[in-house]
Amino acid sequence: MNVEQFVQKLEDKGIILSSKQLQQFERYFELLVEWNEKMNLTAITEKEDVYLKHFFDSISAAFFVNLNRPIHLCDVGAGAGFPSIPLKICFPDLKVSIVDSLQKRITFLNNLAKELELDQTSFYHDRAETFAKNKHHREKYDMVTARAVARMSVLSELCLPLVKVGGTFVAMKAANAKEELEKAQKGIKILGGTVQEVHSFTLPLEESERNIIIVKKDKSTPTKYPRKPGTPNKLPLE
Repeated sequence: MNVEQFVQKLEDKGIILSSKQLQQFERYFELLVEWNEKMNLTAITEKEDVYLKHFFDSISAAFFVNLNRPIHLCDVGAGAGFPSIPLKICFPDLKVSIVDSLQKRITFLNNLAKELELDQTSFYHDRAETFAKNKHHREKYDMVTARAVARMSVLSELCLPLVKVGGTFVAMKAANAKEELEKAQKGIKILGGTVQEVHSFTLPLEESERNIIIVKKDKSTPTKYPRKPGTPNKLPLE
């Protein structure tokens, strides 16, 4: 996906980018490649692939949820900033918090936010399991996102405790999402959530499958969740 196609495909979805936003995406790409030489941030470094598989793919969440409002979004295990930083560039009023377990990625993100002049962005070096136990973050976010971090039964336990009652958890998955979701239904209910919608589509040009799972938080998550670091992965709520 070249830059012109990127702009056009977003325009088709009603997202119009300014020259400043386009410059931010260009700088993001440059920094990603530059830092990737020092640390492993991504296996995808070709410009057209970055614009399609990282930038456009991240922004696709906004095709199904309303981000044209000043909400507080938390991104769990964002790695090099996906999906939250591309979303923040497109929707500058978003307040974004990112939690990631690797300090080197947090260092990159701090540098990135400074270079791109992104305000209202915060970065936390922590495990999702301990972060969600922190009273300053537990059930404080309007929306929590996660992109291809773990299977749905595990993701739900890491993310739903951070969503405020009435808020939304948005999971971005590739193929096999429906099978994962079937196994995760029991856990989602235990954690206070209800699956609201599942949107399936194909990424332009390469036609690979994508799924956006939207879970509404109906009631408070029991205090015992999430369990200790590593436990959700070893013993998922299925």
